[in-house]
Amino acid sequence: MANDYFQFKQFLIKQDRCAMKVCTDSCVLGAYADVAGARRILDIGAGTGLLSLMAAQRAPEAQIEAVEIEPDAAAQAQENFLASPWANRLKLHRQSLQEFVLQAPGLFDSIISNPPFFQASLKSTDVAKNTAKHTGTLTFKEIVAFAQKFLKPNGKLHILLPPHEAKVFEQEANTAGFFTNQVLNIEATPNGKLLRAIHSYSRQASPLQTHWLPVREKDGSYTLPFQKLLQEFYLIF
Repeated sequence: MANDYFQFKQFLIKQDRCAMKVCTDSCVLGAYADVAGARRILDIGAGTGLLSLMAAQRAPEAQIEAVEIEPDAAAQAQENFLASPWANRLKLHRQSLQEFVLQAPGLFDSIISNPPFFQASLKSTDVAKNTAKHTGTLTFKEIVAFAQKFLKPNGKLHILLPPHEAKVFEQEANTAGFFTNQVLNIEATPNGKLLRAIHSYSRQASPLQTHWLPVREKDGSYTLPFQKLLQEFYLIF
C-alpha cells in the first residue's frame, strides 16, 4: 500500500486523497521535461500536483498553472501547493481542460501531462481512478487541440504514456503539425521491460533524439543515470 505522503528534498507530497499516487515514471517526467527559460507552464491533469511542484523547483522564473477535474485530487494538489516554497507561483484550476479552454488562458511556454490513457478497457468501481486513468474525461485529441491553440510558437509539449498509447498520441500530434523532437523510453532494467515513454513535441522539425533510461540494475539498485536525473529531488541520492 502506498504511503500517505512522499517527501522530496524541497517539498512534500500528501497523497491520501488521490487515486493516483506518486510514481517513478511521473518523477522522471518532472525531472526530464525541458522547462529551461519557461515563464508559463501548464500541468494538465495535476493529480497530487507533483509535476507542477517539480517544474516550480526547476524553473524559478516560471508561473505554473495546473488543471485537475477530480475534486479530492484538486483539493490535495492545492494543499501541496500552499505548503511548498513556491506557493506564490502555483495556481490550481479545479475544472476540466474543456472548461479551462473557455477562459482563454493565454499562451504557455511548456505543457506537461501524464494524461488518462485507457481508451477501451474495463473500468473499475473507483470513480476517481477512472477519471485519472481513462480517456473518457480527456482525450488525446483534446490535449493536442489545446496545445495547437495555447502553446507558444516555440513552446514544447511533454507527454508521458505507456509505449502503445504514446504512439497513438504521437499520430494525433504529428497530424496536427507537431514534430516529435525527443523520446525517452523508461525501462525497468537495462534492456528490460519498457514501462513508459516520454515524447517531447514542438512545431519545429529537428532530428529525432531517442534515449533509454533504465530505472534499476539487475541487482535492484538504482542505475547511475536514474540517480543523476533525480538527485535534486529524491532524499536517497
